[in-house]
Amino acid sequence: MTPPTSRTWARRGTTPVIRVRGRSQRRFSMAALCCYKPGMCSRLIYRPRRHTDHKSGGRKSFAWTEYRNLLIAAHQQLDGPIILIWDNLNVHKDRRMRAFIDAQDWITAYHLPPYAPDLNPVEGIWSILRRTSQANTAFTDPDHLIRRLRHGLRQIQYRSDIIDGCLTGTGLTLTTPRLQGE
Repeated sequence: MTPPTSRTWARRGTTPVIRVRGRSQRRFSMAALCCYKPGMCSRLIYRPRRHTDHKSGGRKSFAWTEYRNLLIAAHQQLDGPIILIWDNLNVHKDRRMRAFIDAQDWITAYHLPPYAPDLNPVEGIWSILRRTSQANTAFTDPDHLIRRLRHGLRQIQYRSDIIDGCLTGTGLTLTTPRLQGE
């Protein structure tokens, strides 16, 4: 991740130039769920992953099993059924992932239309993260980066209004179907 820049300075009449080292060969992935329930505080559940063996042909992203584990952890933390709205990442549509979701009675999955990141509240979380805890930072090593990521995500976790704002930014609303018999 090259360091995002939010502010810089230079002498008047001089274009500021920010030098960063070449792309790192290290890989990090992050998966997150924005969780909304009417009448409750919104929550953010996330998992970072450092890929250590990607140069030797290892995986460069989350596997379907890691998404499965994230969903199981979210189910345990939320203590209730999950309606999952996913983007069209290939792992989200993996046949094994679909089989797992179909086998669970506590999860219902829907997919966003293709090429619609503006409908995904998690994209708002990534944008906020890049503009706050990641901005104007040249990371000294991979551990420094992961510490800052975790710190920034923890700050967002404690601010349910930020998570709500990411949902509002999509233009989507929370609606719940009426229960039978009401």
